[in-house]
Amino acid sequence: EVQLVESGGGSVHTGGSLRLSCAASGFFFDDHTTGWFRQAPGRGREGVACIEREQSGRTKYADSVKGRFTVSRDNVENTVSLQMNNLRPEDTAVYFCAADIGCAGRASDWFAGFLGQGTQVTVSA
Repeated sequence: EVQLVESGGGSVHTGGSLRLSCAASGFFFDDHTTGWFRQAPGRGREGVACIEREQSGRTKYADSVKGRFTVSRDNVENTVSLQMNNLRPEDTAVYFCAADIGCAGRASDWFAGFLGQGTQVTVSA
């Protein structure tokens, strides 16, 4: 059974930082693109960041988070993390760890084969 368990959400003020982590199990982690999606209140789910499988490690980001967020993965511990700096109120959303991601094209077009339960991130002005 595929499991993706997020941790690290919380509340910060504008300009603050948070680090999300995700523990993955139930599949061969090294072979899958992993990353993060988010869903803000009243909006659809959108891609945030993805990192390709071990052989390349290439990353891709939504335009709205470029230069502020960094995705990384540990193929020994089977974890994927998202470091979020200079957070803004518009970053407020439920953030989902994702695996088996298709992250070609615009972030709004990305899709994921597996999603975690989500963790809330709230950024206040």
